[in-house]
Order: sequence, then structure tokens, then C-alpha cells
Amino acid sequence: MKVTVVGAGAVGASCAEYIAIKDFASEVVLVDIKEGVAEGKAMDLMQTASLNGFDTKITGSTNDYSKTADSDIAVITSGIPRKPGMTREELIGINAGIVKSVTESLLAHSPNAIIIVVSNPMDTMTYLAHKVTDLPKNRIIGMGGALDSARFKYRLAEALGAPISDVDGMVIGGHSDTGMIPLTRLATRNSVPVSKFLSEERLNQVMEDTKVGGATLTKLLGTSAWYAPGAAVSAMVQAIACDQKKMFPCSCFLEGEYGLNDISIGVPAIIGRNGIEEIVEIELDEAEKAKLTSSAEAVSKTNGALSDILK
Repeated sequence: MKVTVVGAGAVGASCAEYIAIKDFASEVVLVDIKEGVAEGKAMDLMQTASLNGFDTKITGSTNDYSKTADSDIAVITSGIPRKPGMTREELIGINAGIVKSVTESLLAHSPNAIIIVVSNPMDTMTYLAHKVTDLPKNRIIGMGGALDSARFKYRLAEALGAPISDVDGMVIGGHSDTGMIPLTRLATRNSVPVSKFLSEERLNQVMEDTKVGGATLTKLLGTSAWYAPGAAVSAMVQAIACDQKKMFPCSCFLEGEYGLNDISIGVPAIIGRNGIEEIVEIELDEAEKAKLTSSAEAVSKTNGALSDILK
């Protein structure tokens, strides 16, 4: 199993590290446009192999996509990261061109790869990858919902004073500060609804803290987070590589599901060897449906900025 990660910045390097440590891939290739960065980070990570007990081979390449040939899975993290005060949507002008070029370069050498998109604005970049390729919809996946749900569970566990292994919950909708929909109604602690333990006011605070989870970290760090995004990607890559049939909320291209068309947005999906094996349509209440419709409208508006690049 060969995995390519494009972009050897903090997020890409974390992806490579977590994938290697889990030891399910034979090779991870890091690619970056900046001379020597991918090679250096690959070497640094390989020098942890004996200490962390993995046998995955990690190699680096400066913009040479021939090194990525025959990859089974490709992860796109490239693009500029957020700075404090920036929205994900403000990155679209630069990142759209990068993601288009990277997607085309990857498929030229690995036409059968499943692609996971991390670059922001993530739903729009996932949609772009669909539009510039002829790939079936199961082979292009946006990572956002997996990360947002991990942040939701962190906030729920914090509010409950519970171990995070007790907690389950998911976030659907757009991967943006305003578009996320943490499904507090369906969140549980060991199968018991969290509403049995938390007041409506506290649950609303959990919801708001989740929605600004990325912005909170960007303000603290001065740039985008990387540990949790890297872990989210590695979990999705492992689900594909090991055919785990795990359910993740992730950005899927919809063709009528949830009443939405021609859009990539976060919904739950079964992830296995073929990428998206099934889009799971859960029953939403009227308020949740309205929020998903509103989130989809915002994503579609952002997608409109792609008109020039899609000509």
C-alpha cells in the first residue's frame, strides 16, 4: 500500500508521521514545492522508525511526481494555511490553482488513486477536484467532517468531565466556522444522550466552541493546527487501506442525497477500500435540515469563485 501526501508543511508531515506509526502502509511519499523540505522531513521521520517501531518507508520529493507513481491513496494538504483573523474561504484564490495542478499531476502518475482533500476551503477544494477530473464520486473525499467531529467529541468530553472514549458524536455540513452542524441531539455518552447530563445552555456552548475550533487554534498558534488534522487524515487513510468500512462524516459529492445536488459537503459515509462505499442518510429534524440547507447555500456561494478556473 503506497500513500502520497502532497504538501510537507506541518499538516502534511503530521499525516505522514501518523500513517507511518500505524504501520499499515508499505511506503509514504512526501511531496513539496520547496526545495529539500520533503526530503528533509522524510529523513527526519525515518530516523524515528527504530524508536517508534514502524517499518513504513518514507521518502521525499521536491515537485517530482514520478516518485508518487502507482499510489493507492493520495492526500492533498498543499496551499497556504490560515492566519489569525482569516476565514477558510479567503484562501480560495491561491489554493484553487494549487489543488487543480496537484490533482492533475497525481492522476497522471496514479490514475487509480483515491484522493483525500485537506486544503481549505475544504468543501470547495473537494468540489474542484471532482470538476477537474473524470473520477467517480467515491474516489474523492474531503477530510473536514472527521476533524470537526473529533473536535466536537473533545468539547463534549470536556463539558461532561468524561473520558473521551465514552463520547460519540458527529458534525455535518460545511467545514467552516458558520457552516458546521454539530449534532448535539444525536451525541451520546455510552449510548445515553448527552442531553441527560448537560443543560441546553451548556450544549449550545459546546456547539459554538466546536464551530470555531479551527479559528481558536489559529489565534493561539498563529497558523492552522496540524496534529488533529494529521490524525483525522491518517484514520481515513487507514480505513481505506485496511478496508475497515468505518463511518466518518466527510465531504462527499452529493447527487440528490439529503435533497442536495452538485455540491461537496460533510455528511456521514462508510469508508473502505473503494473510498466512499456508501453515503449514509440519517434522519434530521426540521432545525437540522434548515441548518444543512443554509450551510449548503454558503458552500455553493463559495464554489462560485471557481468559475474562472473551471472554464
